[in-house]
Formats: sequence, C-alpha cells, structure tokens
Amino acid sequence: MAIATSSLLYLNSPISRPLINSQSREFLRSPSGFRVRTRTKSVSLSVTRAEAGLQKEDIVIVGAGIAGLATAVSLHRLGIRSVVLEQADSLRTGGTSLTLFKNGWRVLDAIGVGSDLRSQFIEIQGMVVKAEDGRELRSFKFKDEDQSQEVRAVERRVLLETLADQLPPKAISFSSKLAKIEAIKNETLLELMDGTRLLAKIVIGCDGIRSLVAKWMGFSEPKYAGHCAFRGLAFYPDGQPYEPRVNYIYGRGLRAGYVPVSSTKVYWFICYNSQSPGPKITDPVLLKRQAKELLRNWPAELLNIVDITPDETVIKTPLVDRWLWPVASPPASSGKVVLVGDAWHPMTPNLGQGACCALEDAVVLASKLASAIKSGPTSVDDAFQEYGSERWPRIFPLTIRANLVGSLLQWDNPVVCSARDNVIVPKLVNIGSMLEHTNFDCKPLIVKA
Repeated sequence: MAIATSSLLYLNSPISRPLINSQSREFLRSPSGFRVRTRTKSVSLSVTRAEAGLQKEDIVIVGAGIAGLATAVSLHRLGIRSVVLEQADSLRTGGTSLTLFKNGWRVLDAIGVGSDLRSQFIEIQGMVVKAEDGRELRSFKFKDEDQSQEVRAVERRVLLETLADQLPPKAISFSSKLAKIEAIKNETLLELMDGTRLLAKIVIGCDGIRSLVAKWMGFSEPKYAGHCAFRGLAFYPDGQPYEPRVNYIYGRGLRAGYVPVSSTKVYWFICYNSQSPGPKITDPVLLKRQAKELLRNWPAELLNIVDITPDETVIKTPLVDRWLWPVASPPASSGKVVLVGDAWHPMTPNLGQGACCALEDAVVLASKLASAIKSGPTSVDDAFQEYGSERWPRIFPLTIRANLVGSLLQWDNPVVCSARDNVIVPKLVNIGSMLEHTNFDCKPLIVKA
C-alpha cells in the first residue's frame, strides 16, 4: 500500500491515511539527526516516506493514556516532536477518578497544566478512617503532617483532555493499534493492525498494564494481587454534601472509600478479596448491583453514594502489579525502545501513586531525551539507561509497599482485623512517614536557547 508523505497536522484517524506534506524553518536538525524546535511556537511536521508503504518517524509514543500524553507534552515543551499512536478511535475517557498527591501536581505544574486542573477540582484537606460499624479509628489533616502536601481527586477524562489540548492539532493518531514490533538495525519497525508500517528511531511504550511493547522487551505479565475493585463517580446535580476529605472504611477482606472530586461529583471505590479476577463483566447495571451487595450491612451513607451513581460510570478491575526484581527483570529500555508508567511498573492503587509515578517518569525521560537528542545518537541509549537507573530505586520499593499496604488492609482474619483496627491504625501508623514518598522535585520544562 503506497503511503503519501504526510503531515501530523491532519492526523485525526489511522496514521496511514493520505496527509499533506509540510516543511518548516521552525525545526532544525540536531547532531543526532532528530528534528528539534527553535524558540518559536511548535507545530507538528511531516512523516517522510522511506519506501512504498513504510513511513519514517523520529519518536513514536505508543498509547494515549496519562503516561503517553504526559510524555508527549513534556517533549513538546522541550521542543521535541513526537507521534502518539492510540488504538481507540478517540481519547479513552472512560473510568472514574484518580488521586494526585503533591508529586503529581509538581509534574503538572512543570508541563503547564496544573493551574487549569486545580480550578476544576477540590483540594482534599485530610482523611478519616472508620471501621465497618461506623467507629472512627483515625483522622488527620494532610497539611498538619506536611505543609507542602497537595491532594486532589481528578477525573481521568478531564486530565486526558487537558493534556491532549497541549499538543499540536491532530498530533494523536487514533485507530492505530499496534500489532507487531521488530528491531531493524538501529531503528524499530512498528506494524499496525490495519497494515500501516512505521520505522521509528525511538519508541516509547506507554501502552498500559497489558503493554505489547513490554511483552516484546521480555517483561512478564502483571501478577494478580488477590483482590478486585469496583469504582464509580456519583453525581449530585444540586451539589454534593461532603467535607473535602478522604473517607475510608475497613472491614474483613473488604474495604471501601469515597472522596469529593468537585462541587457535584464524588468518587468511590470498593475493594474485595477474590481468589481470581473472575469473568469480565461490562454491564454497568450488573456491576452496580454487585457493588451494592458487598455493602449491604455497611453504613447507609456509602450505599447512598453508590445508589446515586450513574450506571455508566461504574467499573470493575482486578488489581495487578509487577515487581521489578534486580537482575531478574529486564531494564526499562532496550536499545532505543523504552517504557513509561504502567507499561513498565504497574502497581496497585493503595498508595495513590500509579498516575503520579507515570507523570514523574514522563518528565524525567523527556528531560534526558531532549538533552541527548541535541548531543548525538549514541547519547540516546545512555539517556535511556540513566532514566532506568534513576527511576528504578523509586519505583521498585513503591510497588512492593503498595502491595503490602493492600494486603494489610485486606486482612479477613477476625483476630488480625481487630489488631489492625484497635492497635495498628489508631496507634502505630506514622502518617508523616506514610507520605514521604510524595516528595519529588521537578522544575518547569522549557525550551532552552
């Protein structure tokens, strides 16, 4: 299939469709041969044709989730263009909400979207933990533990749309599902399901927990953690009535929680033990019924929140992670292919750090890659290795810690649960140390002269 030389300014469907060629004095060739931006405003430029049916690209990002879009935006701010491949026909704005701590917000500030998002979501002041009988076990305010702490629950849809809006028009190629990867000398051949072939100098895998890029690099499948979660986003058209705090309820082999997201929305979750993930269910009415059944003897407040939730927002997911054991696990990169976010280090949500760590990955990788591209092709390999070496000591302990915290909270032995509720949570847990992992320094990303 012959593919015309194309411009990403017109990429709103599969990347193989005929597009318009463009050239610009705004981009210059670096010593490594990559296109980099001068200090003027960036636009996305052309995909050149190496041969009939084969398109050439400098940087291809696989996946337009949080990790992929944050990486693309970070590179864009540093004057580096990229192509983002997304298998869906539009942004995957399903799902509910995610909690971002101060490390996530520092990244969002660095890439220029923090202020816009803050204006839409409530700052969470603290947390209260209760037993399933309604008894309060512990409460605290975040800023009493760390004055610089910032916590907000953010709608996934809004976060993705905000990130996508920072990219040049049509910079994301939708309906572009990856089918095959092949290394060819110093480049990587990507074949899409529709037969389109791209030859990329650099591939950044941001394709989530079931990453095809990670599988090609030799990573194992993420491991099921032994519990599943229901999630939903309740809607109150006349305004939600809850205080700006995280509300946790602990039971035996079951826990739940809710947190205000905005003036009209409240995010909730229910996590329960299960020997296996069970069959995949997509009917939201059935999912909502199952969620309510788990809470039948719990405080009515939580049941009321689930009741008022629009059916279409209710989802169920098995919780999985991947422990990146030294030596036994592949490195984050192989040649000029590298992983970011869940594609590399899926973790359970018990510390609220999955999205935050993906955002951290994005700015660290983009900064190192931008410097390397302006130096020479051999520097790219070094940059990827530095990225992996810098990020692994942070990611690996957090993944294990999140798993262990989840196991602690999912205990179902009555004696152990009694110790948790009467001794461990109210007397032994040091809240300040529990938040130390949210410390992360991040400077604004700007194009240097």
